[in-house]
Amino acid sequence: MSAVMEGPLADLDAWETTGCSIARAMDLIGTRSAMLILREAYYGTRRFDGFARRIGVTDAAAASQLRKLTEAGLLEKQPYREEGQRTRNEYVLTKKGLDLLPAVVALWQWGDEYLQPGPPPLLRVDAETGEPVRVELRSADGTPIELDRLGVRVNKEYLRARKRAGD
Repeated sequence: MSAVMEGPLADLDAWETTGCSIARAMDLIGTRSAMLILREAYYGTRRFDGFARRIGVTDAAAASQLRKLTEAGLLEKQPYREEGQRTRNEYVLTKKGLDLLPAVVALWQWGDEYLQPGPPPLLRVDAETGEPVRVELRSADGTPIELDRLGVRVNKEYLRARKRAGD
């Protein structure tokens, strides 16, 4: 079972994977600490010490990942000041960071299914109804899509943009 590689992509050896969006995403969020910082941001952690403590990394590692995720636009700094203290920054999710939620939940779901030795410690539910929440591949009309129905084709807009850029 595999995706349906369309047109010139059908010959896997005839095209390169340069510019791959998966590779670019992994370059940004492919470390354990980056993913756990995102998890904590989804849970509501906003302050530096909370991130470092909850994911169990050094301050230097937390600072490095927070800087990387902020520079990439997944988080943004918002200043706050507690009485008698200096101004500091909180880290809040941007639209770009929120748009990554389905991918993070998909990893969580997969980990629950295949890596937990027993029942998972946390459940994903609709906060209003209590119904379970799952990530699934579906077409625009809601049809479930299995791997052998997933088509992959060359994006003509991408090719036009590369041609305009002189690649």
